[in-house]
Amino acid sequence: MLVTVRHWIVHFEWYAHSRSSLATGISQATIDAIKAGTRPTAMPPDEDAIYTFCNELLATKRVGDATYQTVKDRLGERGVVDLIGIVAYYQMASMLLNVDRYPLPAGVKPELTPFP
Repeated sequence: MLVTVRHWIVHFEWYAHSRSSLATGISQATIDAIKAGTRPTAMPPDEDAIYTFCNELLATKRVGDATYQTVKDRLGERGVVDLIGIVAYYQMASMLLNVDRYPLPAGVKPELTPFP
């Protein structure tokens, strides 16, 4: 989710999901790295595999054999399909929210900036 909404620079989704990700156990360091557009360090193996898959898919429109196999080994084929579905869903949601210019809550400033 975070990789996808960061890719699309969706301020409301970032606001909501960076906080919920922290609450579910994603480290602040990982969230901060994704926000900065850098590869997080010291991720657990599952997070690392998912980050690599999502980042590669969004950046290149495909994934390499090694990336695919790593995620398949961890999540199974159904998990790979689910992961692709999550990326696709959040891309659609990102487009809708960006086109709608969905607002942040009152008093909240955008946290994301475009990548150079």
